[in-house]
Amino acid sequence: MLRKTLLALAVASALVACGKSSKEPEKAGASASATAAASKDGKDGKKATPAVLSLAPEDLLTIESNALASGPVITGSVQPERKADLRAEVSAVVLQVMKENGEAVKKGDILVRLDETSIRDALNSADEATRAAQQSLEQATRMFERQKTLRSSGMVSTQALEDSEIRRNNAQSELASAKSRSVAAHQQLTRTLVRAPFDGIVSERKVSNGDTAAIGKELIKVIDPVSMRFEGLVSADKIGVVKVGQPVSFRINGYQNRDFSGRVKRVDPSANPVTRQVEVLVEFAGKDMPGVAGLYAEGRVESDISNSLMIPDSALVVSGDQSYTWRVNGKALNKVALNIGVRDPRTGQWEVRSGLAAGDRVLRVPNSGYKEGQGVELAASKVAAAGNGAAQASAAPAPSTAPKGN
Repeated sequence: MLRKTLLALAVASALVACGKSSKEPEKAGASASATAAASKDGKDGKKATPAVLSLAPEDLLTIESNALASGPVITGSVQPERKADLRAEVSAVVLQVMKENGEAVKKGDILVRLDETSIRDALNSADEATRAAQQSLEQATRMFERQKTLRSSGMVSTQALEDSEIRRNNAQSELASAKSRSVAAHQQLTRTLVRAPFDGIVSERKVSNGDTAAIGKELIKVIDPVSMRFEGLVSADKIGVVKVGQPVSFRINGYQNRDFSGRVKRVDPSANPVTRQVEVLVEFAGKDMPGVAGLYAEGRVESDISNSLMIPDSALVVSGDQSYTWRVNGKALNKVALNIGVRDPRTGQWEVRSGLAAGDRVLRVPNSGYKEGQGVELAASKVAAAGNGAAQASAAPAPSTAPKGN
């Protein structure tokens, strides 16, 4: 019985070994065939055909002829046309500064108050001198009239009459001088109150309470934010094409995402002797202007406007000194070398001097994975496809829940 069992196990092991050996040659043959096919492709030097590129209308843009503005570059800063640097007109101590930097003021508002003690004393003295001179004049006038009456009756000499007339004239001169000193004292008193000359904003506070303000010392600055203008500089070799009234487009540091526009208001008749640049004043177009003075600005005077083919920066590929784009020619992609000109600062697009024609379609945002001659398939618009999909989904009948019959 044991012998029969061992014999059965030996037969089963032999059958299993025969099955494995028959399968291994089949696998080895398949691997060899695949390797041979791969080596054959490598020897032939054939590359895999690139996949067909599916494009939606949103992926393409059409090259068109647009207005190209060109002209000299202008750099400078934004400054207010109306600004006041208020200084001390009397020598006094600063009692109080009424406004801080950035505060709005109205015309006539008190900004700085100076000590008026000594000036008021001088004013009182001048007023008293005026009253005394007035009384002296009145007395001299009465004396002169009396001398005239007595001279007509022959009771006084001509010399006495002339002396009284001289005293009256001197009194008149003293009164005029006293009134002048009194007016000057009144003016000095009013100058102890520094007032805003116009509606605006305090841009810089120069003194604090307790400071000694000598005559001519800077106290406070006021600007009118509504009167901002672009004070730019243009190279002297380009100033010949700049004219009053030409449009100017520029950007201001701190307002990077905003484009400002204006017009040339005035051109300085003389160039800077050191930098050889000419100052050009540009007024803002409309009320769109920054509220901060002193910001750096840079732009271009649009002295020449012409029609040219334009391409956006996103469709342009730059490799070293070469520029190119991918054009859709029928159902294939073509790599087109371009001769690029100047950049339009208003739109950010580049001038195409050669390589494309009006009506050519190019890829809006190309990448480095495209191949020359790669197939192109125009698909439906993504928005339209999404809308159609939603409509089809809404129009599709709901699945039936009734049981199926046998």
